Amino acid sequence: MVPAADTDRGPHNRPGPRTRAGGRRDPVNSPSWHARIGCGNEVGGGFLVSDRHVLTCAHVVAADAPEHGVTTTVTFPGSPALGPFTATVVAHGGWHGAATDPGDLAVLALDRPVPIEPARFAPLTEAYGAEEPKLLAYGFPQHYEEGTVAEFRVTADQLIAAEWVQLEAWSAYGQPLAPGFSGAAVVHADTKEVVGMVTAADRDPRIRGGRMLPSGIMARYWPRLGELIPTPGHTRADKAELRALIARAEAAGVEASPERLYRDAVGPHGTLPPRERFGSLWEAAWYTLAESTDPTAPARFAARLADFVDTDTATRHALQRWPGGQRQPSYGQRQPSYGQPQPPYGQPAPVPAPVSRNPRVPARRWESVLVEIEHSGAGQGQFIVSVSLCRGQERHPVGERSLPRGKVKAYALERISEAYRLIDRDAHELIAFALPRQWHNNPVHTWKRSKDDPTPLGSFSPVVVMDLARRRDPMLQHKLHQAWQELDTRTTGAELHRVECGSDQGQVSLTRQLRPRTGLLGFAAPPRAARAKGQFKAGLNAPVPVILWPQTGCEGGHEPKDDCPGTSFLDAVGAYVESRAPGELPYDIWELRRDSDQEWARQVTLFWEDPRCFPEPAVGFRHSPVG
Repeated sequence: MVPAADTDRGPHNRPGPRTRAGGRRDPVNSPSWHARIGCGNEVGGGFLVSDRHVLTCAHVVAADAPEHGVTTTVTFPGSPALGPFTATVVAHGGWHGAATDPGDLAVLALDRPVPIEPARFAPLTEAYGAEEPKLLAYGFPQHYEEGTVAEFRVTADQLIAAEWVQLEAWSAYGQPLAPGFSGAAVVHADTKEVVGMVTAADRDPRIRGGRMLPSGIMARYWPRLGELIPTPGHTRADKAELRALIARAEAAGVEASPERLYRDAVGPHGTLPPRERFGSLWEAAWYTLAESTDPTAPARFAARLADFVDTDTATRHALQRWPGGQRQPSYGQRQPSYGQPQPPYGQPAPVPAPVSRNPRVPARRWESVLVEIEHSGAGQGQFIVSVSLCRGQERHPVGERSLPRGKVKAYALERISEAYRLIDRDAHELIAFALPRQWHNNPVHTWKRSKDDPTPLGSFSPVVVMDLARRRDPMLQHKLHQAWQELDTRTTGAELHRVECGSDQGQVSLTRQLRPRTGLLGFAAPPRAARAKGQFKAGLNAPVPVILWPQTGCEGGHEPKDDCPGTSFLDAVGAYVESRAPGELPYDIWELRRDSDQEWARQVTLFWEDPRCFPEPAVGFRHSPVG
């Protein structure tokens, strides 16, 4: 640190402008974009951020109102030949007039462009650090028409009232903060990049400190500023696109809680939101960009917002693809092991097919559209519907919404269609429904694909059903992994255990019978009756990896010699599935459903769960069920 007495001095014993060899001004150190703001009796600082826009404090230009007849003038001391500019307030941070009110920011539009390169912004953490970087502010206190420089450091990286950072003087002498510094840019002494703006000086002149509005907070109040501030992993064009998409979503009448979108994006262990509610969707988006330590969180924010854009399809799809068409994994996905080669950023990691020593099992790579439906705490008839695209242990969210039962089907089908935009062209698609127990016999494979296409979903793509509760039971998932490992080693098909029409076997007895075996389970009738439901639970608890039953079937009550449709169904399904690889059944049943001669295949519900094809479910609620 060079003592002030040893620095170069200009007239009146004040520091003069630094020069390079030969007397030319150094353009890096020249304060060309620093501005002097005059509005009535107020004088303050400001700084150029575009060829037409200057930032300053709202309290500096508070008198700039048409009814007052006060003109705001802007001059650039580093380029006096440009003369004065007339300015108008075009945006502000909502400051209400008190010294401790937040939002003390004003954006001035100049009457003509300025031929000066605007200020550059530093990364958000540049003002802090163990070495306490020196910070400079260029203000206009009394008797300094041409401006003067004050030197400071940041006391700590802690925000005061979620708004300001405390400044303290770099030394016990030199220029303190005083009236005329309000609105001045605070810059890093080495890079001359902006880290914030002076908003207040300590009332006690002996303290020689003040407050700074950090650039990250400023961008909450003026969204365009976020494009100028470096954020890891996202370019200026990315942020401009996100800001435009949020504006389009708002114009389309989107109704979404900024707080919930933020929490969904960063996950349960992400950076906490501010104590105050977000004032806008952009404020929440910027907080995700600026504060989250997870570089994939902003893409999840955009994808989550897309879920609420119902009336503007183009905007919804653009939000899902932001940024640059890349899909980011959700929080909580399993990360690759250290030491393994990693794909380039933004490209999905290749997902190997399940290891199989069965020569009859082809190397099929599933990419699954996972539809999870669960009861919501918001009401008896409310359900949370979540749709994701799954590549092995990666999950790419497509949409999630809390809906009454009557709207679940239409929403799920719409988001399933959108998930197909993400499926690799070389992969085999699989639609998997993870359902609550009461929905197991809901024939989701017969749902019409769309309002314009009456094709049953199960004829269009392979469709399977899973149990939502079993998906979230770690013990049963462990046993399922073991079951599939055993199935993969077999050179013959798995045996179908038949639950015949009118079987009175109890749940516990059937569980004990099934548990030592790794095979398939078939029912002659849907699990609707009380005993049939218990037998079905036995299969879940065994745990059996594949269960099949017809939509309709024999309910019993007939003589043994009578023909039984349930027995006929089990004969047909057993003859087919016992000769097939269990891992291929979704594809095989899909092919049969398209065969007009295979009536039983169009009637069958395929309960099929291979945990290797799906990411591990989140522990507990991912979102508040009443949020």
